[in-house]
Amino acid sequence: MFALATAVVAAHAGPLEDAKAAHERGDDETAIHLIRPLANQGNAIAEFDLGMMYDSGLGVTQDYAEAAKWYRRAADQGYAEAQLSLGVRYHWGRGVPQDDAEAMNWYRLAASQGHAGAQYNIGLAFANGFGVPQNFAEAMKWYRLAADRGFAYAQDSIGFMYDKGQGVEQNYVEAVKWYRLAAEQGYGDAQNNLGFMYDRGQGIEQNYTEAVRWYRLAAAQGSAKAQLNLGLLYYDGHGVKRDYAEAVKWLQLAANRGDRAAQNNLGLMYAQGQGVTQNNVLAHQWFNLSAMQGNQDGIRNRQTVETHMSAAEIAKAEKLAREWMPKR
Repeated sequence: MFALATAVVAAHAGPLEDAKAAHERGDDETAIHLIRPLANQGNAIAEFDLGMMYDSGLGVTQDYAEAAKWYRRAADQGYAEAQLSLGVRYHWGRGVPQDDAEAMNWYRLAASQGHAGAQYNIGLAFANGFGVPQNFAEAMKWYRLAADRGFAYAQDSIGFMYDKGQGVEQNYVEAVKWYRLAAEQGYGDAQNNLGFMYDRGQGIEQNYTEAVRWYRLAAAQGSAKAQLNLGLLYYDGHGVKRDYAEAVKWLQLAANRGDRAAQNNLGLMYAQGQGVTQNNVLAHQWFNLSAMQGNQDGIRNRQTVETHMSAAEIAKAEKLAREWMPKR
């Protein structure tokens, strides 16, 4: 977490190192005690670290406005990491008014210093029209700058743009190349995307075993999409032995995270009694949760299962859906 890992002002190396050590052993109150005097003296790294502590509620009560204040002090001194963090606060409206144009101003200051994360965020802003007109070609330009520095998020985004033909001609082979670069760095979204390319045989020879391998790596990091995709492979018996119980396990994990396709598929497993005991109430609950996110399959399946349920069963299922909370 601490900025000390990448930059240290020599005169203050001792206290900053001590603060980093205190944080790593879970003693954030001591870390705050060591950082605050340096921050009050205008040490940009300490200002940034103090901002992060307030941002995360480590050793202090979480306070986004206070975090933004300290990020700004460090950012005004030209500290790129703080400039990026302040920009992110403006994007989300945390501790400052939501303002994507102001976020871009801070991203650009950090990007001008070669900060890959800031370059990526500028690309993301152009790709989505955050504070600037949507421009896929401009997004690709910034993604490439970050990707050239080995930034996995940017590599994955370039892969996605080749995959979907956004700002470039659609090219699945190029998509696979960029997904792989990010996946090999351990980035879960890219691992899922690479698994999907193997799954569908797009840009590379279809290979379910490789698809399973990459999905599993991403799923272990909590990727709901990968958990869903792994569950579907277990259902179909592609790359693994068909196993409905294992399919339910992975669909459940993804559904618990709020993935609407997983919720619909889990509902089908309960409706059909595959890998679980048949249960229309639980089927309705999961169809309903999927439907509430706009999934048309979930809406249709909810209507179908209701024809096999009593009014009391429907009321019970609806209560379960209302009380459901996502799990991480």
